[in-house]
Amino acid sequence: MKIICVGRNYAAHIEELDNEKPKDPILFLKPDTSILLKKNPFLIPEFSNDVHYEVELLVKIKKIGKYIDRKFAHKYYDEIGLGIDFTARDLQQQLKSKGHPWEKAKAFDGAAVVGKFVSKKDYQSVDDINFSLKKNGNVVQEANSSLMLWKIDELIEYISKYFTLKIGDIIFTGTPSGVGAVLPHDILTGYIEDKEIFSIKVK
Repeated sequence: MKIICVGRNYAAHIEELDNEKPKDPILFLKPDTSILLKKNPFLIPEFSNDVHYEVELLVKIKKIGKYIDRKFAHKYYDEIGLGIDFTARDLQQQLKSKGHPWEKAKAFDGAAVVGKFVSKKDYQSVDDINFSLKKNGNVVQEANSSLMLWKIDELIEYISKYFTLKIGDIIFTGTPSGVGAVLPHDILTGYIEDKEIFSIKVK
């Protein structure tokens, strides 16, 4: 399985990091080794002094597809989830300034939190889902999937032009505004609507 991540998919997040709005979705990959193992804490890596949380809605692919038309994209997933794309922001800025790839800042071990998955049938529309992240009990990120620049089915259409989607692949659909640094002893809890999807400790 692979993890396909989408960057800059919420206008407010683009603004908070002073980035340019892209003409097409920005894609990058995380290896399966980046998935934080269940019940394990997130360990701040020694190579960064500024690791940020980025909460995102996730989509789990259920069948193989290539060049998927948008109108058929809904047939390729039954479940959505919530996760965190941890980012070593200081390292990312160094790499970007040199025109280098971001992987060291985005794909390191433990950099992908994958919470529980729930049926998309639990919601009237995947394009109208509230989600949020609390840090130590305080809401730090919250958004609705309607605010995505590219909605889930559009992303599946676009991604499948470049990568064959396979059973078990996970799409991280982008983070809204409110990203920030983590510190040891922080507790991060993610919600879809009012349902807790994950809770992790930072060390």
